[in-house]
Amino acid sequence: QNSLVLSAAIFITLIGLIIYLHFVKIDQESLLVIGSLGIQVTSSYASGKESTTFIEMSRVKDVVINEAIHMQKVIYYLCILLQDPGDPQGISEVVPLFQSSKPRLDCLIEVYKSCQEILEQKKTAPQSS
Repeated sequence: QNSLVLSAAIFITLIGLIIYLHFVKIDQESLLVIGSLGIQVTSSYASGKESTTFIEMSRVKDVVINEAIHMQKVIYYLCILLQDPGDPQGISEVVPLFQSSKPRLDCLIEVYKSCQEILEQKKTAPQSS
């Protein structure tokens, strides 16, 4: 009887660990910005699974560093602001990046500067009809 309970507990723990590694534990996050196409955000999980999101450049209004206060600490994170289709001056959605890795501010500034360079090139490039 006790060994059956212990075996069930071990089995449930293993299943929980597998689910955690496959769906929750993110090992690596990457950002690929291509001015003429868009922004690709990829998350690699501990199990090897990858999740990729693509945002068309026409939807991107700006990339900003945002700050939040959490447990008496200021946390900085990179966000993509998506343009509201109904209002060109409005923002329809804020997409936070690097939620799991939480890079330091100096790293975020480097990524921010690179993104801004690409966005600036997109704005100054001649628009094709």
